[in-house]
Amino acid sequence: MRRIKPYIHQKEEWPKFNWDEKKVSFLLAKTRNIQGRLIGKMESLGFDLQNEAVLNTLTLDVLKSSEIEGEILEQDQVRSSIAKRLGIDIAGAVQSERHVEGIVEMMLDATQQYDSPLTKERLFDWHAALFPTGRSGIYRITVADWRKDDSGPMQVVSGPMGKEKIHFEAPEADTINNEMDLFLEWLEQNQELDYVLKAAIAHLWFVTIHPFDDGNGRITRAITDLLLARSDSSKQRFYSMSAQIRVERKEYYNILEKTQKGDLDITNWIDWFLNCLINALNSTEQILSKVIFKSEFWKDNSDTSINDRQRKTLNRLLDHFDGKLTTSKWAKMNKCSQDTALRDIQDLINKEILVKEASGGRSTNYELKKKPGGNSVFHE
Repeated sequence: MRRIKPYIHQKEEWPKFNWDEKKVSFLLAKTRNIQGRLIGKMESLGFDLQNEAVLNTLTLDVLKSSEIEGEILEQDQVRSSIAKRLGIDIAGAVQSERHVEGIVEMMLDATQQYDSPLTKERLFDWHAALFPTGRSGIYRITVADWRKDDSGPMQVVSGPMGKEKIHFEAPEADTINNEMDLFLEWLEQNQELDYVLKAAIAHLWFVTIHPFDDGNGRITRAITDLLLARSDSSKQRFYSMSAQIRVERKEYYNILEKTQKGDLDITNWIDWFLNCLINALNSTEQILSKVIFKSEFWKDNSDTSINDRQRKTLNRLLDHFDGKLTTSKWAKMNKCSQDTALRDIQDLINKEILVKEASGGRSTNYELKKKPGGNSVFHE
């Protein structure tokens, strides 16, 4: 009996992808137009504002790429690690754990060394950085080498044990070396394709091969970032594809599964990818407004006497702050007493920088004082 071959990588023509040139060209032109306007807008900012925007974008990229896989990283650690590696001074820098340093190393290598060839050895280095202990959780995995499938085929499954639903089964382990040779040769040698279109195809192609025991999603998004950096011809990242995929995660997995169970016409995948990228580019307005708000805030308060604890906490409010600001959180962040925290807060209220939140509740919360017609604290 002839075996059914339901997956795209099992088709005879694999990996000869095709797409509707007319439909894709229109959307690609729209994407490139928005991309160009954004880059021009960002380049018109001063050096310090550019650095701040890049730091915010890369931090978001690392956090959301990990979050897609269900791993929640400490934002302060990610931000501090990126700032240190880029030579950017930030207030309240902290030490980062080894696994945080690893994903930051990979993402920065992808974006800051975007014009260096992507090779098998470079991918192995990225994988080793992601799994410095040789384990994924409590399980030992093959690190810095292709998966071996010793315990069975690589499958993407969901559902409770015994009732699992198989969404996808990757190519067999003994084919990976040839599959990756083809992929890497295409990625580096095929220069006719626009890099944005190449990013869309590479994303689908790599995640379909699924060459590693773990970390395939994060490495796929790093490759995507590398190709998007090539499309911008810039190390400066002002938009995050990973953050937008996190927002559209359900649609992402749906179109990915549908495409991987389809034929070699990947028009619908490219359509989704480009629309997701357009959404990522448009959402950069939030990053930009946050950066400009912070710059204007410190400009407005340049002559105001502010102590180190106050400066540290205000920068946290301006950069990223989860939940409500209370005296308890202030004391914990600054390793000071509740009385000292209250004096610091009251001083900023007197200087018309902080105000009590009107909502009230069981504890008193504080926020930045709004400018007329403006916003106060930016929340993620």
